[in-house]
Amino acid sequence: MNNVKAYLQITMKIDPAKRPAAAKVYSDYRKPFLDTIEGALTKDLLIRDEDVQVLHGFDSLAHAKAYLDTDLFKNDVAKGLQPTWSADPDIRFYEVG
Repeated sequence: MNNVKAYLQITMKIDPAKRPAAAKVYSDYRKPFLDTIEGALTKDLLIRDEDVQVLHGFDSLAHAKAYLDTDLFKNDVAKGLQPTWSADPDIRFYEVG
C-alpha cells in the first residue's frame, strides 16, 4: 500500500455556476496526474459552500512541490481552471507527521 507522506492542497473560490466546468477539469486530469506525475498517490475533490479544494497526496514533500512546475499542472490543469476562479487559489503543502 502506498503511504502518503505529503499533501498539496489547492483551495479555489469558484462561483456555483462555474463549478461544473471546474469539476470537468478535475475529472479530465485525475488519471493523467496519478499515472504520470512522479510520487503522486491520491487526488480528491472536496466541495464546500464557500470553496472547492483539490487535495493531492504524494510520497514526499519534494514531489508535491515539484508538481506545480510540471507541464500537466501549468499547461493543462491551471489553464483549464483559471477561467473558473473568482480569486487567486490558496496553495498549501503539508507533511504527514
